[in-house]
Amino acid sequence: MFKHISKSMDWGQERLVLETGKIARQADGAVVASLGETSVLAAVTFDKVPKAELDFFPLTVHYQEKYYAAGKVPGGFFKREARPSEKETLTSRLIDRPIRPLFKSGFRSEVNVICTVLSHDLVNDPDIVAMIAASAALTISGSPFLGPIGGARVGFSNGEYRLNPPVSDMHDIRNNPDQKLDLVVAGTSDAVMMVESEAYELSEAEMLGAVQFGHAEMQPVIDMITAFAEEAGIQPFEFESPDYSELCERVRESGTERMKEAFAILDKKDRQQAINQSRIAIKESLSEADVEDRHLTDAIKKLEADLVRGNIIAGESRIDGRDQTTVRAIDCEVGLIPRAHGSALFTRGETQAMAITTLGTGEDEQIIDALHGNYRSNFLLHYNFPPYSVGETGRLGPPGRREVGHGKLAWRALQAVLPNATEFPYTVRVVSEITESNGSSSMATVCGSSLSMMDAGVPLKAPVAGVAMGLILESDGRFAILTDILGDEDHLGDMDFKVAGTENGITSLQMDIKVAGITMEIMEHALSQAKEGRLHILSEMAQSLTEASEFSAYAPRIKSLTIPVDKIREVIGTGGKVIREIVETSGAKVDVNDDGVIKIASSDNTAIEKAYDMIHSIVAEPEEGQIYSGKVVKILDFGAFVNFFGKRDGLVHISQITQRRLGHPSEVLKEGQSVKVKLVGFDNKGKVRLSMKDVDQDFGA
Repeated sequence: MFKHISKSMDWGQERLVLETGKIARQADGAVVASLGETSVLAAVTFDKVPKAELDFFPLTVHYQEKYYAAGKVPGGFFKREARPSEKETLTSRLIDRPIRPLFKSGFRSEVNVICTVLSHDLVNDPDIVAMIAASAALTISGSPFLGPIGGARVGFSNGEYRLNPPVSDMHDIRNNPDQKLDLVVAGTSDAVMMVESEAYELSEAEMLGAVQFGHAEMQPVIDMITAFAEEAGIQPFEFESPDYSELCERVRESGTERMKEAFAILDKKDRQQAINQSRIAIKESLSEADVEDRHLTDAIKKLEADLVRGNIIAGESRIDGRDQTTVRAIDCEVGLIPRAHGSALFTRGETQAMAITTLGTGEDEQIIDALHGNYRSNFLLHYNFPPYSVGETGRLGPPGRREVGHGKLAWRALQAVLPNATEFPYTVRVVSEITESNGSSSMATVCGSSLSMMDAGVPLKAPVAGVAMGLILESDGRFAILTDILGDEDHLGDMDFKVAGTENGITSLQMDIKVAGITMEIMEHALSQAKEGRLHILSEMAQSLTEASEFSAYAPRIKSLTIPVDKIREVIGTGGKVIREIVETSGAKVDVNDDGVIKIASSDNTAIEKAYDMIHSIVAEPEEGQIYSGKVVKILDFGAFVNFFGKRDGLVHISQITQRRLGHPSEVLKEGQSVKVKLVGFDNKGKVRLSMKDVDQDFGA
């Protein structure tokens, strides 16, 4: 019934298995990839008739995690997986980016790649398994895919690179001091296609070494996919890239001079208007048959690309007049929003990010429901890209894949310099509003967010800056690397290479390739040039702010203390009675963690101290020899009980009340009277023994 094909190999510490022929047989290609007991099904389908009206490649990648994969029931009211989580969105992008450039030029048929996590062993992250499954499914689908690709995750601890570290080591490397890197690399047998990472101030050489290590470790996987596809024996779909060279020549003849003049305009708006007018003029100069040719848009784009790329390769000025290494003019401003806890406006050329920081308490932490378990995050970064930022109209809705991806990239760049939660017990939320954009708004977000957090008083270990690099790579091997690319250079170039970090090292690296991959020589050159750009931007940022400012008057103050775990019940009280009384009496917020850490928050320091004293009186133990202020609560024939330490009472024996002999304690004491007592010890049953006669009742000495 089934034509089952399976290949397997040892990879790192686990067994990697590829299977096809049993599940989803009506898809063009379907593969179940397993690493350990983590399994992902990748199903590929594509239209056999291209959509002639499209001028782009309609590839869609969906990565979806099913809770049954980890033996869990979804949370929420409906108990069903709903909108994609951040992890699902980011992994979909992670798979899309390295495979998109490897389809034959001109292919316009719709392609769907759907990756479903079937099983998660809580050790091996499904994202790498999904990437391998998608690559194998595409390779056996018959589509014009020039793969396969491989993928690998690389860690770095104790000076050594590690292949596919377990999920427990990687999902929160910020709180794992031994792990310095979480890097995902994808590529073909010849070159690297994609890199995504977060790091702890690693050097350029260490980052390049991680990429090389991952690329080398994925080669056996690529070889296995190739052998797997050969055994599957899928017939390739017949597709030849269209030849519209004659149309390109006619477009070149009619539009070269006009387009040259348009690209020579330095201002973005004026340049775009001139380019649009040139496109219209080209169409008006062509025959009706040429205008109706579906490749006309591609021909005009090719003319634009050839002009821009040709000038750069020839060593001429870029579109806005810069050379290859110059960063655009930078302006930084902090504290521009009076009621915000922290704010910054970072402008680089025609790209601008307004970053706003809000400080919250433990109640504001984000609870993340992941397959490998629930956890909390006290650092949130949200990126918004409204249409007005590029002078356009459009629908304003929830964040799309691009917004989620850019926000996460900035988050990765900044997480390495955040203070520990014990040092700075706040939840930090940064929102980046992109108010202008002409290239690398994600790196502007990194710079603006770094300044904004320092303006809010967040004691960052060091400021962070980011820069976007571009690449022009010609078929003859000539190349040019561009610092701080414009939007047009990103669109017409071959690489988007983003590097963020401090003066001491890299904290995040993202690379997307639009050609069949780049060599380590080019990557090394790009990293070196990016470092120069990053250091320049950091020096410009330093003119505004170099360290944390004073707290805003509107930000909450937080004081924390750690109590024994067995005292938590006493602080909370039956049904929460005690902690409610503390909150109501003091006016402060009180958050008690299971590990005994208590955070007290308020904008009023008096309220914080009052709550602190109330909690301290509950959990602290009185010390022998110390003098305390107390109140007489009960008088008996043999002495008086005094409440002296929170709710703790102790006995002052009649012989310890005064130096003279008393017939009854009521001769000098009455209930409710304030007194000073000294803790002189404990009896055999652990009861407190107090004394008044050795304490000066006026001065407490």
